[in-house]
Amino acid sequence: MKRAWFKSKLAPKFANGLRTLTVTTALVGAGFGAAGSASAETLADALADAYKNSGLLEQNRAVLRAADEDVAQAVSALRPVLGWAASATREFGEARSSQTLGQVVGSVTQSATVGLSLTQLVWDGGSTKMRVDVAKETVLATRQTLIAIEQNVLLQAVDAYTQVRTSSEALALRQNNVRVITEELRAAKVRFEEGDVTRTDVAQAEARLAQARAALAQANGDLASAREYFIAAVGRKPGRLATPTRAPVSAKSVAEAKAVAQRNHPDILASKHQVAAADIGVEIARASTKPTVTLRGNYGYTDTFDSNNFRRGGSITLGAEGPIYAGGRVASVVRQSIQRRDAARSGLHLANLSVAQNAGTGFANLQVARAAREAGERGVRFAQIAFDGVRAEASEGARTTLEVLNAEQEVLNAKVNLINAVSNEYLASYALLANMGLLTADTLRLNVPRYDPAAYYKQVGKAPAAVSAQGRQLDKMLRRIGKE
Repeated sequence: MKRAWFKSKLAPKFANGLRTLTVTTALVGAGFGAAGSASAETLADALADAYKNSGLLEQNRAVLRAADEDVAQAVSALRPVLGWAASATREFGEARSSQTLGQVVGSVTQSATVGLSLTQLVWDGGSTKMRVDVAKETVLATRQTLIAIEQNVLLQAVDAYTQVRTSSEALALRQNNVRVITEELRAAKVRFEEGDVTRTDVAQAEARLAQARAALAQANGDLASAREYFIAAVGRKPGRLATPTRAPVSAKSVAEAKAVAQRNHPDILASKHQVAAADIGVEIARASTKPTVTLRGNYGYTDTFDSNNFRRGGSITLGAEGPIYAGGRVASVVRQSIQRRDAARSGLHLANLSVAQNAGTGFANLQVARAAREAGERGVRFAQIAFDGVRAEASEGARTTLEVLNAEQEVLNAKVNLINAVSNEYLASYALLANMGLLTADTLRLNVPRYDPAAYYKQVGKAPAAVSAQGRQLDKMLRRIGKE
């Protein structure tokens, strides 16, 4: 079974929070045991390293922090803006007039001005406050996108792990196959010298050995490619990988898979926040037709450097303004916001359909993978029985060398198919978890330091000033993030 079905259909997106999930009680810890030495790397180790080393996660965490800053900027628009201005002027020139008795007289004038200004929004129909709400909804949607990225990173790590395991096992089979056929060729040559078989039998064994060596070279290449994929997905080279235990339990029925997915999937949760932001956007557009009231204050000091001449003073202005006619722009903005809201609602509907479809498809793929694995186990068992029988009959002269080689090839093919079937079942199990929104570091209880998506927001959500204690603490956080 090929992997394309999960990469196209089951590429996950993911969800936070488990709600009444009886299906996941057996999930935690499942699939992370190792057969063999304790020094072998488990899937849990690979997933933890993928989580810690992912540049894609770091990139999208920065995107989320940038969205957090949008909230701070929106909050700042509700606060007074204090500014200053300063200028120094030197004027010089020459003039001739009746007052100077026709003489050219030079003049120099110097002045300096410094002033403060304060602007405070008093009322704008709630538009600015609603922009804060839009920014918050955008942050929540971006958090869900980060969760979706986390799911993709972890699923890719599962895929890389299983590919290395599958390629390693396939390589071992190919190596053993070369040894077996080499022995078959040696036996065929002995029997040819004794006159029991013809030169054709020897040629058939030689041809099959050449095919086996070519397949071995391909298996070596596949393993090298899988290791490179592992490095890209996990962030380090693979060591000796442990044999995974049974695949994790996710859902017992299609209905259960769909229900969990529609509660938890990040695509749906992100779309809901996008709809909420679009709804607020309509109200903001409508508020733009209302007047805006602003309070402004100015205070300044001007000195001309002539004896004791100076001027100081200020003003306080309460102003209101609003649109009367803007060429139809205001009405167009309102209509546009309504269309964007409708598009967001349609996006939520499509997300529900897509998530349900992917959950159903993922469940079906898992059932197919399980059936293929069970069939593969039977195939190996009966192919081995057939091979043992053919080899025994060949030793008595009842079977040809070609029949022995064909039987041996059937055993090899059955074992390779079983390796792929086991890998696909394992991958399908995790892909279904992703489609349900459950393939997260929290759900899998990975031994990694968790990234708290709300930590940065808590620092910047109230728009602290750079000179405040919270602002200095935020600077320390940013320096720490930069070193990670």
